[in-house]
Amino acid sequence: MTIPSPILAALSHAHASWQTILTDGLRAVQAADPAYLADLALDDYLPTGQRLFAAFALPLERVRYVLVGEGPYPRAESATGVCFMDGAVGSLWSAEPGGGLSKPVNKATSLRNFMKMLLVADGQLLADNTAGAALAAVAERARGGAAIQTLAELQAKLIGQGFLLLNASLVFRGHVAPLRDAKAWLPFFETVMAGLARQAAPTPTAVLWGKIAEQLNKLPVMQKFPQIVAEHPYNLSFIGNPRMHALFGPMRLLRAD
Repeated sequence: MTIPSPILAALSHAHASWQTILTDGLRAVQAADPAYLADLALDDYLPTGQRLFAAFALPLERVRYVLVGEGPYPRAESATGVCFMDGAVGSLWSAEPGGGLSKPVNKATSLRNFMKMLLVADGQLLADNTAGAALAAVAERARGGAAIQTLAELQAKLIGQGFLLLNASLVFRGHVAPLRDAKAWLPFFETVMAGLARQAAPTPTAVLWGKIAEQLNKLPVMQKFPQIVAEHPYNLSFIGNPRMHALFGPMRLLRAD
């Protein structure tokens, strides 16, 4: 069965090093459910703009971590094809006197908690005091040039550290249960990870957030990867997770270069 042309066209957003693996992944999806991609090509889904494979703009040989989220944000302006990067967010910091994080960051619960976790890991906040005056003081220093200013800069920092920012399900559809789409993309994910296991050196570390991502541990190929598992960032407990502090603390992702 031929892969639908709208799906193939989206491969243009992926780096050349991924093309064979991604095409094999799509064939694996078709083998498991011959109607799935054909139906998807005729449906409305997020992300828009042929950004299904936007996460794969990072060349395969530069991948050091595979950060796995659950699925795209359920809003067109937010879903970018890159996990946890909310396209509706510009500035990270509030411009209001006494403000902390910007309003768009605060609305994106997972991103808000991720940023607070980074600030705790960097020693700029205490895990039991990540709001109010403490956060306002951090934001004031940030606006003064101590930190990066935009979500685009944070995404660039993550990519610079070798993060493949991948969702377990590449699409969101309001009329389809997320678990159904995640199950349909499982053969694709398995093919991608098998390709990384064969070609990437050193073997990347899988960073799994949330219950859908955690289910990927059932795939035999995942046993080839070092893993760091955490609760989904929409949980407040994520802010104080010591495994996340150990991973991200040394990277100082929010610090200005």
